[in-house]
Amino acid sequence: MRPAGGVERMVRVAAHRPRAVLAAVAALCAAAAALAVGLQPSAATSTLAGRSSDTYRATERYRERFGDHAIVVLVRGPLEQLVLTENLGRLLGLEGCLSGNRPAGGAAPGGERGPCAELARTRPVQVVYGPGTFINSAVGEIQDQLETRLEAKAAEAREAAAAARRLARRRGRPEAQQERLARSAEQLVYAQFVRDLLALNLKYGLGVDEAPRLDDPDFVSTLVFDPARGATTPKARFAYLFPSSRSAAIQVRLKPDLTDAERDRATALVRAAVRMREFELRNAGGYTVTGVPVVAEDLSDALAGSIARLLLVAVVVMAAVLALVFRRRLRLVPLAVALGAVALTFGLMAVAGAPLTMASIAVLPVLLGLAVDYAIQYQARMPDPPTAAGTVRAARVALPVIATAALATAAGFLVLLLSPVPMVRGFGALLVLGVGIAFGLALTGGTAALVALGARRRGAGPAPHGIAAPVALGAPRRGAGPAPHGIAALATLGLRRSGGGPLGRAARGAAELLALAGRPFAALAPRLRRLGGRVLRAAVARPGRVLALALALAALGWVVDTRTEVRSDLTELVPQDLPAVRDLETLQRTTGVAGEVDVVVEGRDLTSPEVVGWMRSLQERVLKAARYTPANGCGKADLCPALSLPDLFRGRDAASDRARIEGLLDAVPPYFSQAVITADRRTANLAFGIRLMPLDRHVLPVERMRSALDPPAGVSARIAGLPALAAEANAALASPWRRLGTLLAGLLAVGLVLLAVHRRAKRAWVPLVPIALATGWSALVLFALRVPLNPMSATLGALVLALSTEFAVLLDGRYREERAAGHGAAAALRRTYRSTGAAVLASGATAIAGFAVLAFSDVRMLREFGIVTVVDLSASLLGVLAVLPAVLVLDERRAIRAGEQRPPALADPAVPA
Repeated sequence: MRPAGGVERMVRVAAHRPRAVLAAVAALCAAAAALAVGLQPSAATSTLAGRSSDTYRATERYRERFGDHAIVVLVRGPLEQLVLTENLGRLLGLEGCLSGNRPAGGAAPGGERGPCAELARTRPVQVVYGPGTFINSAVGEIQDQLETRLEAKAAEAREAAAAARRLARRRGRPEAQQERLARSAEQLVYAQFVRDLLALNLKYGLGVDEAPRLDDPDFVSTLVFDPARGATTPKARFAYLFPSSRSAAIQVRLKPDLTDAERDRATALVRAAVRMREFELRNAGGYTVTGVPVVAEDLSDALAGSIARLLLVAVVVMAAVLALVFRRRLRLVPLAVALGAVALTFGLMAVAGAPLTMASIAVLPVLLGLAVDYAIQYQARMPDPPTAAGTVRAARVALPVIATAALATAAGFLVLLLSPVPMVRGFGALLVLGVGIAFGLALTGGTAALVALGARRRGAGPAPHGIAAPVALGAPRRGAGPAPHGIAALATLGLRRSGGGPLGRAARGAAELLALAGRPFAALAPRLRRLGGRVLRAAVARPGRVLALALALAALGWVVDTRTEVRSDLTELVPQDLPAVRDLETLQRTTGVAGEVDVVVEGRDLTSPEVVGWMRSLQERVLKAARYTPANGCGKADLCPALSLPDLFRGRDAASDRARIEGLLDAVPPYFSQAVITADRRTANLAFGIRLMPLDRHVLPVERMRSALDPPAGVSARIAGLPALAAEANAALASPWRRLGTLLAGLLAVGLVLLAVHRRAKRAWVPLVPIALATGWSALVLFALRVPLNPMSATLGALVLALSTEFAVLLDGRYREERAAGHGAAAALRRTYRSTGAAVLASGATAIAGFAVLAFSDVRMLREFGIVTVVDLSASLLGVLAVLPAVLVLDERRAIRAGEQRPPALADPAVPA
């Protein structure tokens, strides 16, 4: 098959105008790199669940109506020290600062350049719920109610006095007696008011003639604490504000329409505010800032810091691998091509406005390895030294096989688009895009670099220095015998060309160190070649047995794959030194919970007694199933109560009829009601606190909640919240049946590509056999090593499938070329493995090295993903190299029996017919 005319023209233009093409490619890559630098990491919840998910839509609905995920400011210390002392005033001031409120007629705390002033200017906060604001609002509400009652009683007293006066006048009583009777009626009304006021004051620990005050410890103690449970134990219904006797919580809900940058800035301002001296607590533990936005900000910062480190390590590793395994002149040209491909790929991401997630950061070293891989395969088929005419002729022969391998590999990566997790879908799409760019860049920039540098070397006098020296690595010097290879080449170059002085001594030392490090590889290479020869002979002599053994091992791997553990504890998968992770653990130790799951209830009118009664019943059933009781608290339960609509209707008859419900909602200050029901009373919220657990353990309480949803007619109820989103995503990724379906879809995609290219099913199935078996071998290796998967490495089967495809297609294509040249099967296999097999090992080593670079990430999920992938790809590469010869020989025998091929074509003593 000849390459498409357009592709061949690309190669011809690059070969005949190398300098112009190199300049154009360099300019394009530089522009793309400049764009890529502006990419900002994102840990948004939209990367966990697709927009079509019902839970995602409910979560977005919740955010729109009630505010974004809460930043939690945990206030540590004995609760009596926090609310019964002057600390309460400091908490109230902090909550006002976080709300963006300025003191009346005064400057913001900390000055106009402080965080309070900036929060007031930018207004990123939708609402703040905290102990200071709660108690202050309660004081204000009671005072307002007292004032309202007093005004009502005054009017009632005046009316009673007027009525008594009229009655006395009609009876002919003297005017003095009329006034005396009027005053008596007025005093009777006020006596009733005093009796009601006395009952209220006794309830809240107030004096007979006192109004409630924020600085009244008796009033605050009566409001906050539950004497039946202990003198310093807070009331259970206020758990969202006072989760324990040694803590309080301030919830800062940001506006839902903030950008990632605005959300990060708001989080930083909250952190800065709690550090201000004005809000420093006395005789208390201090503040801890945590919550979803805080974790997202810290994780984004960690990801941003890991990008440069991963890129630097990847470049060093790729250069070392090329020096070790790629025995060609200009051996660092593939690395330059790969860096250009990475720049172009991430530059296009910036243009498209795609988020830089944890998964797309993992693409960086992986794509670098794949791009080096394609450049190696292309360069290995070029003449050495390269010339314009020779390069075009070689490309005409080489491109069909390489293009087929790239297309089939991309098809294998495409199955990642079937993932239910947007982050994984983005990972697959970015790999597909990167493979296409890497292939195109190898044909254009790679061709131009080989021809231009090859011409320079042919006409060059002295050896190149500086930046040009690594490019010329491995070139033989006239009269110097065979060229050194691998690390030996680096050592030879360093020892021969190092001058005097510190720089020269450093170069000689580095060269000697590299030579020393390369000795084990040099000693191991002959053994590996002998072992490979024995495996090849066994596969040719006994192909049936080899294939049967490979199939048995793969089948065992498919079976045990269903038992491989998927680790889903997010605190174990992110950087362990991440401050937000430590703070989340502090929050859970102190309060018993670290997150929130919500039930979003929607209907035309949620104030009917039937709907409110159903919500109250649902709350009770969910908490009972979660083993929550006020006596046990949150420490022993999967779920705990949080601020919800039923909490406003505590009295026995408070929700008995619509008038009472509407009257109570009208009486409750908007500060309280807006957290649980919207102003139009069509959306309400039931909130539950949830513990920090592995995601697979989140599934059970969330599903219990879902199964309990049986709303009345005309009312909908949906689960919302980040824990529910994460649990759903993890369940989908960890499902062995979904992983199996992904593998089958990948095999089908690769098979269709090979069928479309070769147009013969008999030709397409041969490379598919080792590809399919490789997925089983890798699963068996992982199970044997007891290596757990995580939400990223659960996609491993698709990666093994895609990369095994390349190995198999390249070897199969070269074998067909050798057979067409008239060589017998065994001779063709030996020649294939001596030429293309070495290139496949080199390209496999670079692909594996790309994943190995992830082991240097400080994000544990990426680090474990890299380690697991290295193990799997190594097993699949060695397996494909061992099993493909057996499949090819069996295919030859089948063709002879079917009369598709004449027996003389198998004239090879090592391959019995």
